[in-house]
Amino acid sequence: MWFNDRTDAGRRLAGRLEELRSERPIVVGLPRGGVPVAFEVARALDAPLDVIIVRKLGVPYHRELGFGAIGEGGARVVHEDIVRMSRVDQADLAEVERTEEAELGRQAERFRGGRERIPLSGRVVILVDDGIATGATAEAACRVARAQGAARVVLAVPVAPPDAAAALRAEADEVVCLSTPSDFFAVGEWYRDFSQTSDSEVMELLHAAAAAYGETHAGTSGDTATPEPRPEPHAEPKPEPVAESNPPPSPNPGSNPGPHPGPAVNPGPGAGPAPASGPVRIPVEGGTVELAGDLELPGAETAARSEGGEGAPAGPAPAIVVFAHGSGSSRHSPRNRSVAERLNRAGLGTLLFDLLTAEEEIDRANVFDIETLGRRLAEVTRWLRTETGGAQAVCYFGASTGAAAALRAAAAPGADIAAVVSRGGRPDLAGERLADVTAPTLLIVGGRDETVLDLNRQAQAQLRCENRLTVVPGATHLFEEPGALRKVADLAWEWFSAHS
Repeated sequence: MWFNDRTDAGRRLAGRLEELRSERPIVVGLPRGGVPVAFEVARALDAPLDVIIVRKLGVPYHRELGFGAIGEGGARVVHEDIVRMSRVDQADLAEVERTEEAELGRQAERFRGGRERIPLSGRVVILVDDGIATGATAEAACRVARAQGAARVVLAVPVAPPDAAAALRAEADEVVCLSTPSDFFAVGEWYRDFSQTSDSEVMELLHAAAAAYGETHAGTSGDTATPEPRPEPHAEPKPEPVAESNPPPSPNPGSNPGPHPGPAVNPGPGAGPAPASGPVRIPVEGGTVELAGDLELPGAETAARSEGGEGAPAGPAPAIVVFAHGSGSSRHSPRNRSVAERLNRAGLGTLLFDLLTAEEEIDRANVFDIETLGRRLAEVTRWLRTETGGAQAVCYFGASTGAAAALRAAAAPGADIAAVVSRGGRPDLAGERLADVTAPTLLIVGGRDETVLDLNRQAQAQLRCENRLTVVPGATHLFEEPGALRKVADLAWEWFSAHS
C-alpha cells in the first residue's frame, strides 16, 4: 500500500479508527513526522491532539540508525544488538543520550508553546506515527503514555514491518497498521512524498487542532464544527556554511582552485545513447545479486525548466551523480532524494540504488562492511558507464557509511571519479585508502554534529587530493533544521558543476 503523503496516510488511517470515536479518545502524535498524520486522525474523530516527545538514540556516526529511544518521564528503550553491531564505546553512546535528553526538553517546551499537556489519565489514547522501522521510538512512546495514566493505548501507523508490528502488541493494547509489507526496508519508501516535517509545521498543526477542538466543544458536549484548514508551512531561512579547505598538492602552494558555481561541461557529440530514466536492476557479484535502483537522466527540457536555467546545458546530462546511502537507509532516503531532485533540476543525472538487498540488510554486520560496500559501488559504476556509453562524468554523493564506501571506490586504480561529496559522512572509515583518493572531495558536516565533525577533520588531514570541509552552522547530523538540507544540495551542485 502506497501513500501520497502524510496527509493522505492520516485520512486513510482515520477511516480504520472511526469505531473509537464514541470512546472520546485523545490523539497523540510523535514529532515530527507523526504529527501531520495525527492531525488528520484527530480532526476526523473530533478528538483533541497533543504530542508525546520521544527522541531516537542514533549511532553517533549515523544518526538514522537508531539503537534505542528515550521519552518524557524517563522512558528508555535500548536495542543491545545494534549497540554491539555498531562497535561504538559506551562514552559515545552516553553522550548521544545526554544530547537527546536536552533536545527532548527543548522540543516539549517549543511544541506546546506554553500550553499544558493534555492529561491522559483514564483516557483511551491513540498514539500515531508516520510509520515504524525498528519500533524503539513507538515502544518508548507507549511507555510514556502508560506512565501518564492512559487507560488504553492504541498504536496506529500507516506502515510497519511485520515483525516490529507484532512485537509492539506487547506494549500497546491494540496495534492498528494499514500495511505490513514483507519486503519492508524503510518507512519513506511507502510514501510518494516523504519530505521532512519542520518544527514550525508541528507547532502550526498543534495550534490549529487546539483552536478547532476548542471551538467545537466550547460550552457544549456534543456539537461539532468544521475544523480550521490545515496550515501551510512558511518559508524558512537558510544557514550560511563555513568552509575549511585544503588544496591539492601542487608546485604552487599558494593556489587553491576551490569550487565555484558555474555550468557543468557538456560532453558534446561523442556521448552515447542514454538509457531511459526510471527503475533499474543492477547485476553485481558476478550476476548472482541484483540491486534495485532509480536512474534519472534529465534532457534539454529538464534543463530549460531548472531554476533560472542555472547554467544547465541543453542535451544529455553532462555528469551522473551516484548516491551511496548510509546504514539503516535505502535508495528511498528522503534526504538523498531531495538532493537528487535539486541536481536533476540543474541538469545533472542521478542514480540512487540499494547497496544491499533486503535479505542482506537483515544481517546488520553487512551495513558496516565498508570494503564490500565500496566494491559494490565500483561494480555499479562500471555497469552505469556501460549502459550510458561512458561519455558522461561520474560523481559520488555519500551519506554516513556510504561516504566511506564512495571514497574507497574512488580510491581504486582507474576509478576515474570526477568528484565526491560526503553529507554527514564517516570518511574516516575509508582508512588508509583516503591517501589514494584523487577525486576532488567535499565534506559537508553540521555544526552541531560534533563527533562526526571531529572525525571528518581527522579524515581530511589524510586526504591528498583537492578537498574542502564545509560546516553548516546550527545543523545536526540529519540536517533537519530549516534550510539546512537545501544548503547541502546547493553545495553539492556547486562542487559537482565545478569539477565535472
